[in-house]
Amino acid sequence: MPGTFSQIYIQIVFAVKGRENLIANNWSADLHKYIAGIIKGKDQKSIIVNGMPDHIHAFVGLRPAMAIADLVRDIKNNSSNFINDHKFIKGKFAWQEGYGAFSYSHSHIDKVYNYILNQQEHHKKKTFR
Repeated sequence: MPGTFSQIYIQIVFAVKGRENLIANNWSADLHKYIAGIIKGKDQKSIIVNGMPDHIHAFVGLRPAMAIADLVRDIKNNSSNFINDHKFIKGKFAWQEGYGAFSYSHSHIDKVYNYILNQQEHHKKKTFR
């Protein structure tokens, strides 16, 4: 078979340093688009990026030549520079060390996509339990 075929789907979750609610609604969409651009710029497939004021979810179609750790490092470094360069917050913005990475089969793409798309609703329900 010529070429390489893979189906690697990874949900990456990482938080603002100290889990502070620093990602404001008025610029979060710009941040999500910027992170999607970083993923695409690394020749990976950005399926969806969304989050809450204290964390981000990125769902990625990962090519096997890219290490997850390298992609997350680049996302966090470049996006924190983006936030700081635009002075979206007072002081210096930083991401917390570490991240979660969760793999999914092709049949779960829609379910994970909708989970990430509806983060606000998911967290609202979680708060009222």
